This record gives sequence, C-alpha cells and structure tokens, in this order.
Amino acid sequence: MPPMPAQHFNPGGQSGQVQVVPQAPSVWQKLSMGAMMGTGVGLSIGFIGGMVQIMRAGPGPRGTLATLSQYMATSGATFAFFLSIGSVIRTEDGNPANEAAWRQTLANRGRIVTAARPAFAASS
Repeated sequence: MPPMPAQHFNPGGQSGQVQVVPQAPSVWQKLSMGAMMGTGVGLSIGFIGGMVQIMRAGPGPRGTLATLSQYMATSGATFAFFLSIGSVIRTEDGNPANEAAWRQTLANRGRIVTAARPAFAASS
C-alpha cells in the first residue's frame, strides 16, 4: 500500500495549483506490508505442509479442519513476523552519501572496508 502523496501549494504558479510531492513509506507502513505478505505466504505454505502431513499421518484426534488450521495459523504468524522485520531492514535508507560517510569513518579508525569477494576465487 503506497502512501498518499503530500500536497503543497505552489506559490510561483497560478492560484489554486497544487504540487504533488512523493513520500517514502513510513516504517509502520513497511512493517505492515511485510506482515501482510508474510501472512499470505505463510498461509499458503501452511496449507500445503498441513495437507501433506494430514495425508501422511492422518488428522489426529482434533479432526482435519482443526489440524489444518493450526498448521496454517502457525506458519502464517511465523512468516509474517520474519517478513515484517525483514522488509523494514531491507528497505532502509540506502543513501550513497551515508554509506560513503560510514566507509570514511571506518577508514579513519584504521579499518579497511572493501567490496565483498567471492568465497572461492579462482587461483591463477
């Protein structure tokens, strides 16, 4: 769910004109978007895994619907939790100026920060 754009009055233009300024989603919006995606993925995976388990071992004493719903709810909650946190971490501000300042600070402290190299580099 993208955020609603902010509207600002344009004093340099004609009277009544409105300039639309795009905004980035807030942390709460990122968290809820990740939770919704995680819930959908988790419910789907829980349905598949629960049906496989019910077919292999039977529904158990609670019945098919209760067993399947427990698998789906557990999987949905777990995926929602991890995807909500992951979506906030993944979409943090990736401003190159901030990264350059971070690298410069570490370089000033005597730590060298380089780009990642492949773990298994071909020997020459």
